[in-house]
Amino acid sequence: MSPLAAALLVPAGIVAGALGSAGGITSLVSYPALLAAGVPPLPANVANIVAATAMGPGAALSSRRELVGTRRLVTRLLLLGIVGSVAGAGLLLSTPPGVFARVVPFLVAAGALVLLLQPTLVTWRGGALPLGTLSALVVVVSVYSGYFGAGSGVMFLAIVLFYEARIPQANAIKNVVVTVTCAAAAVVLVLTGPVPWAAVLPLAAGLLVGGALGPVVVRRLPGRVVRWTAAALGFVLAIYLWLRPA
Repeated sequence: MSPLAAALLVPAGIVAGALGSAGGITSLVSYPALLAAGVPPLPANVANIVAATAMGPGAALSSRRELVGTRRLVTRLLLLGIVGSVAGAGLLLSTPPGVFARVVPFLVAAGALVLLLQPTLVTWRGGALPLGTLSALVVVVSVYSGYFGAGSGVMFLAIVLFYEARIPQANAIKNVVVTVTCAAAAVVLVLTGPVPWAAVLPLAAGLLVGGALGPVVVRRLPGRVVRWTAAALGFVLAIYLWLRPA
């Protein structure tokens, strides 16, 4: 990777971090940026997961107001997320590249669709999801997050919104869960496989800065705008991944 390509990953990370921590999809910017920088698809996936952990500190600091009173729920989801993401990272290391390449776009699109229809679905089923169902869904998405990761933020947001209907609070919880699941998967990947650090470090620097910007934006936007924007970006990423499999 050239020094110029590495340097361009910093602003890409800022945009990706702001987008992801605001309820959108970090990988919509970060994953194509890694590919454009010359990182092959599988190492780009690894770099994307490892670098994504840097988004968390800024996002958490900016979301302190929204996270008040959510400690028990967040702790439960984090423990489940760690188990699922470690399993997903294990799948990534033990299966041939591209096994789920054709399935991933449809998973991302499904998450975006659920996010888009969430208010209607909540009304249809008569209230929030039981905590047990929420926990099971978090494990499933965490496995996916540890395996590939792109679009997992939208999936997590869609799930959390079935339990916590306020967009800023749900987005803050999502940011914490996504960060910890990425961190758990990153530990496995760092210990067991090659990591393209030349790409990870500049991207992570940008994500750290961008992660702090997103929650501030969400706090000032109507929930409908955040939901529709995140869903639209989910569909865009699904189309991208369908045209160019992971």
